[in-house]
Amino acid sequence: MPGNTFGNIFKLTTFGESHGEAIGGVIDGCPAGICLDFNRIQQELNRRKPGQSSIVTQRKEADEVRFLSGVFEGKTTGTPIGFIIENTNQKSKDYSHIKEVYRPSHADFTYDKKYGFRDYRGGGRASARETACRVVAGAIAKQVIPEIKITAYTKAIGTVVFEADKHQVDFTEIEKNPVRCPDKKLAQTMEAYIKNIRKQGDTIGGIVHCVIENVPLALGEPVFDKLQAEFAKAMLSINAVKGFAYGSGFEGTKLLGSQHNDIFNEDGTTQTNYSGGIQGGISNGMPIYFDVAFKPVATIMQAQASINTNAEKVEIIGKGRHDPCVVPRAIPIVEAMAALVLVDYYLIRKTQL
Repeated sequence: MPGNTFGNIFKLTTFGESHGEAIGGVIDGCPAGICLDFNRIQQELNRRKPGQSSIVTQRKEADEVRFLSGVFEGKTTGTPIGFIIENTNQKSKDYSHIKEVYRPSHADFTYDKKYGFRDYRGGGRASARETACRVVAGAIAKQVIPEIKITAYTKAIGTVVFEADKHQVDFTEIEKNPVRCPDKKLAQTMEAYIKNIRKQGDTIGGIVHCVIENVPLALGEPVFDKLQAEFAKAMLSINAVKGFAYGSGFEGTKLLGSQHNDIFNEDGTTQTNYSGGIQGGISNGMPIYFDVAFKPVATIMQAQASINTNAEKVEIIGKGRHDPCVVPRAIPIVEAMAALVLVDYYLIRKTQL
């Protein structure tokens, strides 16, 4: 099963299933001598872990990471960093009803057809639990490039939208509410909206906005390895992501070229930033920003029509513990994947100097 490794120099390979003994990863290419703040790594995991509020899945996992190699006396050694996160609160019986049934909009059908076998317990390898490994690697990546500030927040839950040009963006408010929206009042509206959707046995999607500041000039490569292309790949690899747009994105199609062009100042900065901090696939020193769209969680607590492994029509109702909306828990995942992209290009750039 290929496709488990991300990166060129700073590489992350993840392993494990949602209901297995543990999940984990191996990070190769991390520079030696990086003094790791293990509390910060755990804090990032705590932002992603289940059971953290009333609007997420109530699966209880400590999500405590244990490092097996590549770290000595608190510093990276330059050798592969191995780590695991034990699964302690699996309830595999919650999935026995889908052993022979394909859930709509899940990976059940495609995995079965590709491999001829699937782990139906929580989706196995397709489970979003795998993203905890990405958060560990991203937390380390952030410490390799501490000057770069990566901040993601909830921009929209369904039709409730935080518009930065109409509201004050206060990054300090993001972690003060369970929705992780920078506007306190709107966060309350979003939270109530999610709770109401959950009461109906349904789910809702949303948008994560990410802002990256203090990005060095000249990260990224032309043609096929453009910086925005790697961001797109990173974000689209996250479970439930359905769309990616950077800079002006689709809204830029409504502007004229004379309106959309970013005019230079004498110091090389630009008067506007419709380019989203990237031109020609290479960072231009301006802040990078992008949106990531997440679909509604596919498991709903309502009866749905489906088929079983014998291609017979059946009815299925979701069971177990699931997020009514993945967006709040996806914030640290988006940041982690952004950090993995940036640290990789940062190290590539160092080899070119």
